[in-house]
Amino acid sequence: MTSMSLARGHVEVLQFLRDRTSVVFTFLFPALLLLLFGTIFGDSYDQAGVSASQVYASSMLAYGILTTGFVTMGAGLAMDREDGTLKRLRGTPLPLTSYLIGKLILVLTMAVAEAALLILVGVVVFDMPLPDASHWLTFAWLFGLSVIVCTLLGVAVSGIVKHARSAGAILNVPVVILQFISGVFIHPITQLPTWLITVASLFPVKWMAQGFRYVFLPDSMKSLEAAGAWELGRIAMVLGAWCVIGLVLCLATFRWSEKDR
Repeated sequence: MTSMSLARGHVEVLQFLRDRTSVVFTFLFPALLLLLFGTIFGDSYDQAGVSASQVYASSMLAYGILTTGFVTMGAGLAMDREDGTLKRLRGTPLPLTSYLIGKLILVLTMAVAEAALLILVGVVVFDMPLPDASHWLTFAWLFGLSVIVCTLLGVAVSGIVKHARSAGAILNVPVVILQFISGVFIHPITQLPTWLITVASLFPVKWMAQGFRYVFLPDSMKSLEAAGAWELGRIAMVLGAWCVIGLVLCLATFRWSEKDR
């Protein structure tokens, strides 16, 4: 099954790379937003001497993963279902697990490339310092859990998308909303009403962004978080819980074709 999964992943990556419009939009849009926000709000926080652009550079990693995982997976599965790809694959020896692992390989490849581009922009354009070794270890498990969560939720939500042509528009609505209430586009997050921060805390994006700020920003910046601390243990627990929730939702909503609705 491993060889079939890798082969399917290779096919998924090649198919994505052939669509130049998707490649450009997926990779450049988060970086362009980072350049825009970082340039407009590029002042410094007095208490830490950290520029707003550096904060955006770290927080936007959560946005990049959410876009590549949730949106790409959700829209891709909806398209494969509508054009009959899933129905044809159902009659082949390729198991569902290998198909989904192939999609995960695509998302992971895209997420790594997206993260590298955002970090490069942050370091080169906005002088964001690179973290030490211990923080890179935190980055590794945080990045892995974030990719898994967003991918599983993308698979789950694809089951309720009726038409592939509307998938992008539908999936981007919660993505944009979560960026604003989760401290990605608006920081410090304490500027938001308390009830809105509570709502954001129910979803993984707030914790993803907070974790990436821990990785790339100095410890003094934790005072700007909602709890005044980085809360790494809680971040791991919330993302782990969402992995379980995402898996349950996948099993409940996945279908091979529209007739299975």
